[in-house]
Amino acid sequence: MKLKEILVNCNLLEIEGDKDLDIQGITFDSRKVEPGTLFFAVKGTQVDGHDYIDKAIGKGATAIVCEKMPSQKTDGVTYIKVDNSAYVLGVGASNFFGNPSEKLQLVGVTGTNGKTTIATLLYRLFTDAGYTCGLLSTIENIVNRDAIPSTHTTPDPIELNDLLHQMVEKGCEYAFMEVSSHSVAQERIAGLRFAGGIFTNLTHDHLDYHKTMANYRNAKKKFFDDLPATAFALTNLDDKNGAFMLQNTRAKKLSYALKHDADFKGIVMESHFDGMLLKVNGTEVFTQLVGGFNASNLLAIYGAAVALGFDKNELLVEISKLRGANGRFDMVHSESGIVGIVDYAHTPDALENVLETINDVRCHKETLITVVGCGGNRDATKRPEMAAVAVKLSDRVIFTSDNPRNEDPDEIIRQMKAGVADADRGKVLSITNRREAIRTAVALAKKGDIILLAGKGHENYQEINGVKNHFDDKEVLSEAFKEA
Repeated sequence: MKLKEILVNCNLLEIEGDKDLDIQGITFDSRKVEPGTLFFAVKGTQVDGHDYIDKAIGKGATAIVCEKMPSQKTDGVTYIKVDNSAYVLGVGASNFFGNPSEKLQLVGVTGTNGKTTIATLLYRLFTDAGYTCGLLSTIENIVNRDAIPSTHTTPDPIELNDLLHQMVEKGCEYAFMEVSSHSVAQERIAGLRFAGGIFTNLTHDHLDYHKTMANYRNAKKKFFDDLPATAFALTNLDDKNGAFMLQNTRAKKLSYALKHDADFKGIVMESHFDGMLLKVNGTEVFTQLVGGFNASNLLAIYGAAVALGFDKNELLVEISKLRGANGRFDMVHSESGIVGIVDYAHTPDALENVLETINDVRCHKETLITVVGCGGNRDATKRPEMAAVAVKLSDRVIFTSDNPRNEDPDEIIRQMKAGVADADRGKVLSITNRREAIRTAVALAKKGDIILLAGKGHENYQEINGVKNHFDDKEVLSEAFKEA
């Protein structure tokens, strides 16, 4: 592809060299440069791509996108100065892969909690209805029905557009993707055209990156600000930030809610561990998902499907068939009658939602044991909050490791315990080894009791000192049940 074709709509400030250059590939990682590559020098959170321009040229890069021109230039190399390399990378990647998002109905889901469930269930809903679809999620990326492991909630712009291009090649009509706040702030979705956007909620998370809740909120809002007039913007009015997200959007404004009047209004009529009876815009449907947070997720799914033209008469029937995403209120039963629940809840609000759902359904004659930890090298301010929620809404709590990464797991647990009042310390155990913590919870439980394993959900690894070791909560719990 010609360099000038990749740089369409890229807001260029200055070019030195040949714009008609043939480009064989694009990258922002100097290690991946091959002869004929366009290298984007992007300022990251850890390193600055401008420091690797010479290395990229040495490996064969023939064009460089940068925010500051090098003092020494190499003959035969084209230099393009821009205001924001990350933004130009997004737009350029989209151009390089033929603007695949314009050939799909692409729907983005953003918010603190619920993104994976909504994106995954929309994929399943439309796939079951006979449409060819793609999915980009925390758990996995799917091109038609072919699954590809996922490493980030939202991939980098090159991987993202490559996946969307593959979807187009496989005949996909729809694509559903999680849009993280990081991806908006880092311009990973620049250049994409969305057919719709969904806002779930905004609670305490990622302040290690965004620093303030206002920055975190505004990153989410930018996604809606940038939606085209042809798209829909669907927001949760039960969240105090729901209406704020739509203030400046050009897209068609739609809303859903359980507690407020909305375009898509829901009421939970009955709730059980095997599902709930939900009334949506006056029509009842029994769903296999459990809890108020999932009722809200289903309203988002319903609203998005209606906005995309899904037949309303078929929609509730199809929704009744949906099962939850992997690691989201995932139930495991022991032969002795203990109920196990594995959930990805890793924020105070998500943990509160899951525990409140359990408490709403249970008869309260049984014991609720929660096993929970907090990730290392992440927002530490939520650790005491997570602990306080767990202790408040559980009968017994075991603090343990999540993914300690490069932090001392005992120090993480110590910070969690700061959120526990002296009067509640008697209901708390601290067991650093997560496997032993789960085994202990099973040993403490008797018939009818409930064990919640929170924080890791679908993850099949535990990261300790930079090394990922195989660890699957559901697998370990099942083994502990058999051993017991």
